[in-house]
Amino acid sequence: MKDLITKIVQALVDQPEKVSVKEFGGGDTKVLEVRIAKTDIGKVIGKRGRTVQAIRIIMSAAAGKTRQRYILEIVE
Repeated sequence: MKDLITKIVQALVDQPEKVSVKEFGGGDTKVLEVRIAKTDIGKVIGKRGRTVQAIRIIMSAAAGKTRQRYILEIVE
């Protein structure tokens, strides 16, 4: 899941080398913390949060097979 989110976010931003994704938690729920450059936050969030919501939908669809719940957090 970490690799999927990394590839998607790197495709959206101007500075893909500054993208890092860390996975926290255990059990059924895991948190993915995405760190990006401050200037690229708007591109990842999108208008009214539509882009980040689409990323979360893709993430939940991919997580359905593993029967785990993922939470996406964006950090500058």
